[in-house]
Amino acid sequence: MNSESNIRTILPISFYRGTDVTDIARKLLGKYLCTRINQKPVTSGVIVETEAYAAQGDKACHASDYNRTDRNDAMFREGGIAYVYLCYGIHNLFNVVTNRSGEPEAVLIRAVEPEEGIEIMKKRREYKEVKPELTAGPGRLTEALGIDRSHYGTNLQSEPVWIEDRGKHISASDIDSSPRIGVSYAGEDAKKPWRFTISGNRWVSR
Repeated sequence: MNSESNIRTILPISFYRGTDVTDIARKLLGKYLCTRINQKPVTSGVIVETEAYAAQGDKACHASDYNRTDRNDAMFREGGIAYVYLCYGIHNLFNVVTNRSGEPEAVLIRAVEPEEGIEIMKKRREYKEVKPELTAGPGRLTEALGIDRSHYGTNLQSEPVWIEDRGKHISASDIDSSPRIGVSYAGEDAKKPWRFTISGNRWVSR
């Protein structure tokens, strides 16, 4: 069952420094991804879809086999910062770095359900109505929330980008797991059930 209270706190740095990236990916469901960009009002959304990536034994990970590059350098730092990269030369994708320094793991945020600042999101996306295409998908949600590569390495403890716990509990029975999307190049690792979604949520990407 889902429940919600009046709690509203920024996730502590300790949350991100756990050693099980799949556990963190599950626990991020129901949390709120928030931004405040260029002095505009806050925009936020409930995280409804995540994917986990780990260097060890995961060819789908950018830091597979601990291969460090300029692009993935943020993944090798202490958990609790943003890893934002460009996909297909078009889309900025937002990841949460986890684990300790030298153990590159991250969680890709794939979809959020809009909560605050929806009119701002619509303007950024040039949308006239509120529908799943607004934020259902990793490139769509970053555009709606104003996240880009200037936020690479940003500490997630304060503005401009942070994640809040507002007391929404997602039970294990309400979480679906499936293979990650768009990683067919990873061979057998593409089959890992490391994509996590809130069951039945209409804002999950399709």
